[in-house]
Amino acid sequence: MSSSRRSFLVTTGLASAGALLPRSRAWAAPAFREPAADSAPSPASQTEATLAVSRLLADEALAKRAVEVAEKAGATYADARLVLWARERISVRDDHISGVGGGDEYGIGVRVLADGAWGFAATSELNRRSVEALAKKAVAMAQRNGRLRRSPIELAPTPVVTGTWVAPFETDPFKVPLQDKADMLLGAAEAALRVPGISHVSASLMIVREEKLLITSEGSRTHQVFFRTMPGLTASAVDVRQGRFASRDHEVAPMLAGWEHVVGAKLVDEAPRIAQEALQKLHAATVEPGLKTVILAPSNLWLTIHESIGHSTELDRALGMEANFAGTSFIKPETTGELRIGAERVNFFADRTQAGGLATTAWDDEAVAAQRWPIVKDGILVGWQTTRELAGAIGEKASRGCSYADSYGSIAFQRMPNISLQPGTEGYTTEDLINATDDGVLITGRGSWSIDQQRYNFQFGGQTFWEIKNGRLRRPLRDVAYQANTIEFWSSCDMIGGPGTYRLGGSFSDGKGEPGQVNAVSHGCPPARFKANVLNTGGGK
Repeated sequence: MSSSRRSFLVTTGLASAGALLPRSRAWAAPAFREPAADSAPSPASQTEATLAVSRLLADEALAKRAVEVAEKAGATYADARLVLWARERISVRDDHISGVGGGDEYGIGVRVLADGAWGFAATSELNRRSVEALAKKAVAMAQRNGRLRRSPIELAPTPVVTGTWVAPFETDPFKVPLQDKADMLLGAAEAALRVPGISHVSASLMIVREEKLLITSEGSRTHQVFFRTMPGLTASAVDVRQGRFASRDHEVAPMLAGWEHVVGAKLVDEAPRIAQEALQKLHAATVEPGLKTVILAPSNLWLTIHESIGHSTELDRALGMEANFAGTSFIKPETTGELRIGAERVNFFADRTQAGGLATTAWDDEAVAAQRWPIVKDGILVGWQTTRELAGAIGEKASRGCSYADSYGSIAFQRMPNISLQPGTEGYTTEDLINATDDGVLITGRGSWSIDQQRYNFQFGGQTFWEIKNGRLRRPLRDVAYQANTIEFWSSCDMIGGPGTYRLGGSFSDGKGEPGQVNAVSHGCPPARFKANVLNTGGGK
């Protein structure tokens, strides 16, 4: 139906939804978090102060030496990456700290192109002798690989660049005392446990600092620092009589940001609401399965984007060069510009410049500048994720800047940028989408997921589920999942929220490759409305 009912909720908002429910059960309507604030580029003073004390600068001469030795040994191209990781994780279970961990990882990786093939070697022993041996080892590997290749690897040209960049942050999370972090998590757990009926609470915080200095044989030099933070909170409720339990996760997304993002998550303040929603979920009615209208909040839809659009438009998967972690892709490069993936209102952009995006950077691991480009335009496939090696396979003259390695000990290859669904032009709110729906389900939060080896058929769960009747939220539901295939799903999209509803979601650990690597990546989107096969995952119990 049309959105003519929107006036019912535009002024009152979701908070009024409980008024339609039985007086004996006053359900709280779902809350939608505020969008992340736009971040300005890091001030020059902040960049200088952060990099001035870098331990990588003391070893820069070794990276340059590695490149020189590789070229003398026969490499036609070489790059050396000094990479330093710092990680810290703290977790709480109910009233006690259940884990504290962390550490540093530092070393150098040397990648070379010789005889038309890649070679790579890495070490944490940073001295002249080991680095020179490392470079020669990488060239020897490339020469052996070259004898096995049918055609030589060719790199798309890229401008020579020299630059430094520190991802925007306000407070270095590693300078916040560990006691303060523990107190915050314990306080959040305590606040949730005070809600009657909550059995267990877990809270956690993971912070990482990634720093890398890249030297290439073409003359490029880039030095970058990234802070990423991931707070989390989960409340669980148990119904002993019925042998059932339910858990509710805070929907705060990980972000490219400092300690200010953790503070902004307001874990202590939000804990009672998370606990109440766990109880709602425990006592909610089961869903009636069937083909239904589903409205997906950004906190749920980002993962569907990741699996169905993000992975299927990785060019190496489409070319059959990558099949680990759920296979290749149903999309073929020759269908670019022709294949309809979604409705005309569906537009996806890849963006490595997006404020707060986990995959945001200034340059990739081949010194290619970050950029933004279309993947799907008006529902049609128009773009791919590429590196310097892959660009020529689709006739492009330059890389899209998607090269990344997750460690000094890993070789760089094509990794996913931030890929996001663009807001609609109508300016719809979440309430408008609900208001325009006669019979459907609202789904928020990340749940279980499954997708086939071609990134085509899929099934996703969620965190909270609401039945929609006649344009209003009627009651909470449980045991809900939705099932579709990529093209049918995105083609069924008939309403998309406006710019004010756009949110970022994301993951610290997108897996790919063999040996496996992980990449942090974000996906932004507004809420959107689809048709999907809704399943009852609880067997009606």
